[in-house]
Amino acid sequence: MTGGELTFGAVLVRLEEREREITAQADATREQIAQLTARLDELCRAAEEVRITRKTLLELPDPQPPAAPVPQLPDYQQIMAVFATAGTPLRARQVCEAMDMEIAPNNINNTRLKLKRLTERGILVETEQGLFTQPRP
Repeated sequence: MTGGELTFGAVLVRLEEREREITAQADATREQIAQLTARLDELCRAAEEVRITRKTLLELPDPQPPAAPVPQLPDYQQIMAVFATAGTPLRARQVCEAMDMEIAPNNINNTRLKLKRLTERGILVETEQGLFTQPRP
């Protein structure tokens, strides 16, 4: 046997080593494939969630226009201006009408409360229940 020749046993040993190397590389590649497959599945799920969210948002009705501004409640000066031009006693509803307020129970009740406060302070007089006027000099 010369230095360049291999024996049959040496060839078998080298083949076994090469087989182990290839098997180890194959196992490492399988592990990488498993990791990449898991990552691909995660990305696909995330993309599907985005598609579902977009579809859901597109199916929602258009947003409602902003609510109409809340009408300003009358202040005491406005109420007194109404009484200054009125020649007769007024009810809360009539005061609201004179100020072009929406005739709604809430507005009428709020105006009535202010009329009662003005009466308590002696600025207005309640001639009968719910009927208000300016006091006579």
